[in-house]
Amino acid sequence: MPDTVAAAFAASAARWPDRPFVAVLPETAAAYAIPAGELSYAQAQEIIAELRRAYVEGGYGHGHRVGLLLDNRPAFFLHWLALNALGVSVVPISSDLRAAELEYLIGHSEVALVVATPQRHAGLRSAAQAAHRQLGLVADGATPPAAPRKLPLAGTAPNELSECALLYTSGTTGRPKGCILPNRYFLRAGRWYAGAGGLCTLRPGIERLLTPLPLVHMNAMAFSTLAMLLTGGCLVLVDRFHPGTWWASVRESRATAVHYLGVMPSMLMKAAPSPDDASHGVRFGFGAGVDKALHAGFEARFGFPLLEAWAMTETGAGAVIMANAEPRCVGTNCFGRETGDVRVRVVGDDGDDGEEAGVGQPGELWVRSAGADPRDGFFAGYLKDEAATHEAWAQGWFHTGDIVSRDAQGLLHFIDRRKNVIRRSGENISAVEVESVLNQTPEVKACAVAATPDALRGDEVLACIVTHERVAPDRRDALARRIVQHALAQLAYFKAPGYVAFVDELPLTASQKIQRGELKALALALPGQPHCIDTRAMKKRQETA
Repeated sequence: MPDTVAAAFAASAARWPDRPFVAVLPETAAAYAIPAGELSYAQAQEIIAELRRAYVEGGYGHGHRVGLLLDNRPAFFLHWLALNALGVSVVPISSDLRAAELEYLIGHSEVALVVATPQRHAGLRSAAQAAHRQLGLVADGATPPAAPRKLPLAGTAPNELSECALLYTSGTTGRPKGCILPNRYFLRAGRWYAGAGGLCTLRPGIERLLTPLPLVHMNAMAFSTLAMLLTGGCLVLVDRFHPGTWWASVRESRATAVHYLGVMPSMLMKAAPSPDDASHGVRFGFGAGVDKALHAGFEARFGFPLLEAWAMTETGAGAVIMANAEPRCVGTNCFGRETGDVRVRVVGDDGDDGEEAGVGQPGELWVRSAGADPRDGFFAGYLKDEAATHEAWAQGWFHTGDIVSRDAQGLLHFIDRRKNVIRRSGENISAVEVESVLNQTPEVKACAVAATPDALRGDEVLACIVTHERVAPDRRDALARRIVQHALAQLAYFKAPGYVAFVDELPLTASQKIQRGELKALALALPGQPHCIDTRAMKKRQETA
């Protein structure tokens, strides 16, 4: 059995040489100024071999790290596989990163080379100088410069435990951590997906998976890519999610499966219904975070199930959980139950010793792999941060920081990230739950909820609102009141926003998740500003009969 990603690809290329490995749609080709069309496994393998020879001549090998700033271009895979065959670890770099972020990543990861589009070279060079790092730069198709240092692991062959990639967390609550991901991490992700079955059964040599998610994200890089690679499927790339042309891309690509983030279904449901809504070949969607209020309606309208899953960059397939079989409890934030190769605990607030929360009670999700090695399939650790790695694995379980509950049937339901929970007058409030309700307000395009200090209640709920149309100053009060009235009709009074701030955009990570750390800092400064409306007086306990 292959023990590296490159070896697995070579085996698939031998089995399915003429099958398409990657497809680029015309819209994406135009965005990147690259050819549209498909690249077969055999064609890709030829290019990989040429790139591998160039890297060998440049002195790159086992133990080096090379950054890839190539967005969702096919070149990302080709360079990754060529480098992986030599034991070189790749560091995916988001094109959204700017000077300070690049300086941190280059310095922290110690990349020897970055493969990037030419227009990014100047910024990378400046960031490397600021980080006091020697850095080689090369564009796709050009000869890489000589490696700046000798091979750290010269004379040793890469295997399943060798570092395959250094993937940085999205940094939603702090500075990104570098997750060391071995070959085994990626291979297990692909094998898990290929064998998951149920509503997401993959047919070897047939599937065409469309993903708008960035290749710097573990969903696309690990699950999407390896699932297609190991089953002879075709990965259809788009540069990003385009709501207006999404269904045209689905049809043109002949997609049989799609991947999503929760914001995507919400945006698609806001479009006017069409007779062609269910005219496509998609059998299922794989993702997380769909608004529970829209879940059933989306499936009825567009004709395929959205299979909610849970995993983290740190867990990979070592502890992935997915609602790929009935009952899925659509509309409840259910993400299924663990399978036999995963162990789960739901630990209550006072459960530092691992004491289980009761049925239906919230608690932190702790996970590990079944068997002798609890870390099998997980990340190998945080780069240069053994203390954080040790803390995350306290008591032999990975502490996820996610708050979930388990129902009487053993199904798991997502509540929120522990750090997103707002504590108001002794009540715990889930930011995600409030956001779900606010997003149903017609005027709201997107929103994010955070805590802001309150002298009497500890925390108060603050909602940052992006509207479809800009709100004139004299209309802010009235619209804020309508938004809060909508929330009060759907939620307990204490969960409704005490402040409504109208903003032009939300702080987002490269993978389009809310940047919670930046949001919290923003929430501290917003009260008292003209575009932040104080609605605390509307929050009153409702008397019961």
